[in-house]
Amino acid sequence: MADQAYRSLADRLVTLRIRPGEPLNDERIAAELGFGRTPVREALKRLEHERLIVSYPRRGTFAAEVQIADLRHLSEVRLQLEPLAAALAAERAGEDDRAGLSRLLERLAEASGGESDLIRLDMTLHRAIYAATRNPYLEDTLIRYDNLATRIWCLFLDRLPGLAGHVHEHGPLLRAVIDRDAEKARALAANHVEGFEAAIRGVI
Repeated sequence: MADQAYRSLADRLVTLRIRPGEPLNDERIAAELGFGRTPVREALKRLEHERLIVSYPRRGTFAAEVQIADLRHLSEVRLQLEPLAAALAAERAGEDDRAGLSRLLERLAEASGGESDLIRLDMTLHRAIYAATRNPYLEDTLIRYDNLATRIWCLFLDRLPGLAGHVHEHGPLLRAVIDRDAEKARALAANHVEGFEAAIRGVI
């Protein structure tokens, strides 16, 4: 139940359906999700560790603000780890992984949904590549940083053109992983991270 509560709250926090600075009450969340307060509190502790929420003594718990100053820090880390993950996925992905990535590639080719659907597809694509690295520590680390980067993206979504194009950039990356082309996957992942930062800086 703690994992379910975590996933539900993380999705809302990352996509800004829970707005930055919004207060979070564990009793109200537990009632809304149909869980006890204990799993919700466990989920909140995990979310605080991942910098998605902040807690203040005697004030309460709040959705973390989106700090644009963090963009450079996030990009520095992601520019090292995303290409590494892409290359490892190309080298290590098993047949089941490749079949799953192929299905995602087909889904991507047909994607023309709304903003929220595209954002969730973007997150799904990233997570599939992370999982294919077969390195749980790298996977967990990148999910955490991808969540924080996606919050920045969502904050400027109404000012950023070409969301669909950004998401569709994953097509060649997925193909490189499926084809076991580690160096191409590495280069495409680096370009994607650099393009993300450039797009955000273009509107701030």
